[in-house]
Amino acid sequence: PRSLEEGVRISAQEAYVPEGVFVPEWVRLSVEAVAFAAREDRRVDQTAGVSQRLAISLLEVVAASAERRALLYGGRPVARPLDLYQGFPAITGKLELEYEGELQGAERVAREIVQRAFGMVLPRYRLKTEPIVAHFEAGNLLTLPEGEVQGALEALARVPGLLEAARAVAGEDAPEVLLSAGEFVLEGLVGRRKLSRGEASYQAAERPRSYGN
Repeated sequence: PRSLEEGVRISAQEAYVPEGVFVPEWVRLSVEAVAFAAREDRRVDQTAGVSQRLAISLLEVVAASAERRALLYGGRPVARPLDLYQGFPAITGKLELEYEGELQGAERVAREIVQRAFGMVLPRYRLKTEPIVAHFEAGNLLTLPEGEVQGALEALARVPGLLEAARAVAGEDAPEVLLSAGEFVLEGLVGRRKLSRGEASYQAAERPRSYGN
């Protein structure tokens, strides 16, 4: 595909998404951006190519992860950015790595490609993110529980500007959709190196270390 939108259309036709599962636009675009980011990554063997099957397989994993969460915790099955992190096997199974990528490990390469993908999609939404970044630069952390939608939305609301940005992305107030959009804003900021993401929480971006004077 020549564009993310074209990729979204192809994957929508080819991927199996369980009935009732909602995969929002920003998640679908990010899934396609993973394939685009992989095609630009020097750690990936470009002679082997990165096929559209990667995005199709990843979309299926994302949808299945959303369905599993709804069965476990109740609520509406809406795909969230965190579901892309469940898809590392779908990503690494479709990539041939160069020597450098092999040294770093497939999971690390996949994680960085996913984060770059979110960073590629975020600017499409033209959001005001400075207050969000400032909140984390003041030393605050944010942890989003996987299953507890109301608690996660309350956590988002404590970050200045984050719920507003989520509403601008989502265009609606349905709790699961709003949470997915808010998480996308955070992941996009990680992908653009404005924030960093630990195993459990979002935090300020790590500053480049300066050596010597």
